[in-house]
Amino acid sequence: MIRRIRTIALGSALAMATLSFATLPAHAQEAVVKAPDAEALFTSPDPKLNANKQVTYKIIRDLLEAGHWDKADKYLTERYIQHNPNAASGRDGVVKFFTDVMKVQKKPIPDKISSPVAFVTAEGDLVTVGFVREVKDPKDPAKTYTTTWFDTWRFVDGKADEHWDSALKGQ
Repeated sequence: MIRRIRTIALGSALAMATLSFATLPAHAQEAVVKAPDAEALFTSPDPKLNANKQVTYKIIRDLLEAGHWDKADKYLTERYIQHNPNAASGRDGVVKFFTDVMKVQKKPIPDKISSPVAFVTAEGDLVTVGFVREVKDPKDPAKTYTTTWFDTWRFVDGKADEHWDSALKGQ
């Protein structure tokens, strides 16, 4: 009986807490900001993590920013598993997505990336990059807010073999 009363009391407390949060006005979160030295985030004292972070950096700079998809074989495995719902798996599939579907044009490869990177984490065979993403406020299109876009790559033998991001269909 005491257990039942505690369960009911806990359930009531949780319900009240949920309702009180639901009635609070929605305020902007803390802004997501880019790191002052993005290049430093792509290094590690661990040789394997450093190598994976360096390839990640080149994927961002050479492929995603400069559009040099002809270099994809240097950074991506042939089987490259793609979890973005807009691009097919396989190195050829992702190259086709960026060159034929997105019509990305080659630009000179810059010395440094221009993407606003907030953080980079590496653990085992994974590297995750969090980017600052600025979007229009749906309640007031004259305003924007920041959030985080992420890309995660899994590495096999020094090349990205699998990829995740936060894309939705049609993005």
